[in-house]
Amino acid sequence: MEVGNARNPATKRKFDDAVSNGFTTDTNTNTVDLSLLEAIEKSQNAVDVLDLRSLKKHVLSFERRLKENIEARLKYPNQPDRFADSEVELHEELQKLKVLAGAPELYPDLVNLNVVPSIVDLLNHDNTDIAIDVVQLLLDLTDEDVLDDNDDSARVLVDALVDSSALELLVQNLHRLNDSDPDENAAVYGTLATVENLIEVKPAVAELVCERTKLLKWLLGKIKVREFDSNKQYASEILAILLQSSTVNQKKLGQMNGVDVVLQAVAMYKSKDPKSSDEEEMLENLFDCLCCLLMPLENKERFVKAEGVELMIIIMKQKKLAYGSAIRALDFAMTKYPPACERFVDVLGLKTAFAAFMGKIPVSKKNKKERYQEELEERLVSLIASLFGGILRGSRRERLLSKFVENECEKIDRLMELYIRYSDRVKAETERLNQVELDDLEMDEDERYNRKLESGLYTLQLIAVILGHLWCSEHQQMRGRIELLLKQNKLSKKHIKDILQVYVLKDILIIVFCVGFCGGYIDEVRCPTKY
Repeated sequence: MEVGNARNPATKRKFDDAVSNGFTTDTNTNTVDLSLLEAIEKSQNAVDVLDLRSLKKHVLSFERRLKENIEARLKYPNQPDRFADSEVELHEELQKLKVLAGAPELYPDLVNLNVVPSIVDLLNHDNTDIAIDVVQLLLDLTDEDVLDDNDDSARVLVDALVDSSALELLVQNLHRLNDSDPDENAAVYGTLATVENLIEVKPAVAELVCERTKLLKWLLGKIKVREFDSNKQYASEILAILLQSSTVNQKKLGQMNGVDVVLQAVAMYKSKDPKSSDEEEMLENLFDCLCCLLMPLENKERFVKAEGVELMIIIMKQKKLAYGSAIRALDFAMTKYPPACERFVDVLGLKTAFAAFMGKIPVSKKNKKERYQEELEERLVSLIASLFGGILRGSRRERLLSKFVENECEKIDRLMELYIRYSDRVKAETERLNQVELDDLEMDEDERYNRKLESGLYTLQLIAVILGHLWCSEHQQMRGRIELLLKQNKLSKKHIKDILQVYVLKDILIIVFCVGFCGGYIDEVRCPTKY
């Protein structure tokens, strides 16, 4: 991910500059000074190959400079000019250690030399510049490109860093960095990037860093700021990473008023679009965070209390870039949570949702993409299925059902249109899987089922569930429309029932309702609440 110039890389010299600085040319004969060329070649050959011996040499030199700096600071605590030279030398040694990133296979030896704790402790150095040097060093050592094909060495280093309290000191140092200073701003990015690298190698770090540090609090503070910058973007990305696979982190952030903070952050875009692609990415990250937060039940409750349902509907009505993300968040909020479904109906969300369901989606460059349209369709189908699962009776149920009678049952027509499309897609995938060679032992029944889900089976099942609810309403006009459309497409009620039965067999059975999709009599079919 690009984050402005946060890495603050040294400017590379152009080839023309290297030539003009490295060679002398006779203006009359236009020949190169061969003696200088030979000297340059010898100097290049003199570069040490990084091995265990040179590693020990680097470590000893670093420890010597570190010791000198500690002694100078203890001896002259109030005379910075007396220990300044030692810190310049320490800075230079930290820069030299970056060469270790070129030999990740030596990381276990680096750990065995017991120098990692000394390096990590410098994150707490009184001189912020030294701490920044360490941040950049750790970033280089844990860079994803460096660690490729060196999994074992990477894990050894990451374990040593975690054991040496690197997480605690990185975050502690983060709190004293000032974004207005270019070097410190780069160090903020470097800190977040290092945390991401550590998680990449050892996923358990995602929970460890939230358990041991105040990183979540810092990230929340960062996304609350109204002004956009590259580090705010990266903070939103790291927050999403911390939440995406950890229920513990999701619950912890919820307890820290995280749902309300994230809602405030996305509310800034309820009536305006991001001004750049980076800001657009940040907005998507924020919605990723929100959707992750909405997985635990207690956070769904916080979402409803914070009027999150109302905010998402407002965003949909404004028809800005966050339109699709708002639908996704509502889908997460309403899944297996009836109070959110009831609130959605009470604040007149049905009109907005069904307008989108009928294809009245705001047009933009992003929205024109076919896959984006399909994702919205699938989310809306899931949302409507959640409404039927969460609202089983009363006036709200009647209002929901009445939507399918409006305008001569046009929404049932739309539902059947989607049913046919997804049915054809799943059928094609099934035929393709059946043609797979019999000796392909790697694909078991579960994998085949997952392939079908990816091709659209899950959405097809949800459509079948919605049709089942409509049929169970015993509304003659709706039943008649469903039967007519099935007949026109040469399908029977048994086709829908078979889809429902596959759905039932693969999910937890919770709710029981009757579906008369089979030969004139009523069959009892169990329908899960997982919509």
